[in-house]
Amino acid sequence: MNKKELVEKIAAKRGISKASAARALDAVLATMTGVMEKGERVTITGFGSFRVIERVEKRGRNPQTGQGIIIPARKVVKFKPGKNLFERIQ
Repeated sequence: MNKKELVEKIAAKRGISKASAARALDAVLATMTGVMEKGERVTITGFGSFRVIERVEKRGRNPQTGQGIIIPARKVVKFKPGKNLFERIQ
C-alpha cells in the first residue's frame, strides 16, 4: 500500500474528503519525523514504536568486485511492533 492508497482508505473509513485525509496523514508524519529528529521515541499504543538508532561503522564487501569497503556510521529508524499488531499478523 502506498500513501495515495492509504489516504483513500482513511477518507473512506472516516467519511471525509481525500484532501482532509491527506492533510491529517501529512500532519501525523511530520510530527513523528520532528520528534525522531530530536532523538525521541514515538510510541503508538497497540501499534508499535519508532526510534532512531546509530549504526556503527563496519567493514563490508562490494558484491560485484569482491573488494573490501568501509560502510560509514549512520542513523536509521527502527520499528518494533506492539503486542496487538504482532499478534494480528501472526
